[in-house]
Amino acid sequence: MLVLVRHGETEANAARLLLGRAESPLTERGLAQARALGRLLGPVARLVSSPLRRALDTAAALGLELPVEVDDRWVEVDYGEYDGEPLGAVPAEVWRQWRADPGFRPPGGETLEEMGVRVRTACEELFATSGSGARADADVVVVSHVSPIKAAVAWALGADDSLAWRLYLATASITVVAWGSDAPVLQRYNVTAESARR
Repeated sequence: MLVLVRHGETEANAARLLLGRAESPLTERGLAQARALGRLLGPVARLVSSPLRRALDTAAALGLELPVEVDDRWVEVDYGEYDGEPLGAVPAEVWRQWRADPGFRPPGGETLEEMGVRVRTACEELFATSGSGARADADVVVVSHVSPIKAAVAWALGADDSLAWRLYLATASITVVAWGSDAPVLQRYNVTAESARR
């Protein structure tokens, strides 16, 4: 299975800032979240991560004792000039355009469609290599960010990138996509260590 892990809480997340390619360290809570997620994981064959420090630190905190394969395609969407800004600082008209058009490009940034293409390519490669011949008892874990994980869910469901605006994804959450015989199958979404105990 493909296990998509959103990184733990960062200082920017705690401050409710829009966080794309900018670096922001995990909070103590974020590290604790990542350690707790590691205890939810079963056998893991591969560990892949976005190149951003918050993802790499989350991958390390999972405690899997596997080498981390860095894949740039799992990096967060580029918010351009809005990166690091408070959510409320983005003009309402920009939010409207962003939500209405997956091809909308924030100044200096990346479109949801562009991000979707790179994430789908990464998912399809994992599906081709792991879906058919991988050990049935081991998962591929990818540590990434909110937007790429939503794009992977859209891929699994055969939906377009506008689906992202209809999904909520917590920090330090797990989303699981099973390898179907000829298509991916969304098995679990937005599972946190806290919700798993309920």
